[in-house]
Amino acid sequence: MYKVMMSFICRGCLNPVISTGHTSVDIGASANLEVVNKFCYVGDMLSVDGDADAAVEARIQTGWNKFRQLVPLLTNKDISLIRRGRLYSSCVQSSMLHGSETWPVRKENEVALQQAEMRMVRWMCNVKVKDRVPRKELRKRL
Repeated sequence: MYKVMMSFICRGCLNPVISTGHTSVDIGASANLEVVNKFCYVGDMLSVDGDADAAVEARIQTGWNKFRQLVPLLTNKDISLIRRGRLYSSCVQSSMLHGSETWPVRKENEVALQQAEMRMVRWMCNVKVKDRVPRKELRKRL
């Protein structure tokens, strides 16, 4: 006999499902589904509101996780900035924007994604915010 474990934690993103309480819906065949505010589906956070806030937050976190994995390469002075930029674009940026074509994006979501990206780009270029290097210049370097 197999033991069935009830777990509402996505193994892909390890984000717990946020429950609205003990509300459940009977779907027949003596099965019930719990009603939740948001949940992870194929690496994308879906919320009951239909907005992209949870998805953007989850994707930014995924991007940072990928960036931290690649920090030794992305900050290596022996590798040219152009190569580091290509690595960043293909691994980190693509993981941050995966599935974004289906999001109902608001300006706040766009700003959050841009801010996260610029923090990573500054880290790669070893530039501090107080150095006042324009975004266009940093992107041009990569």
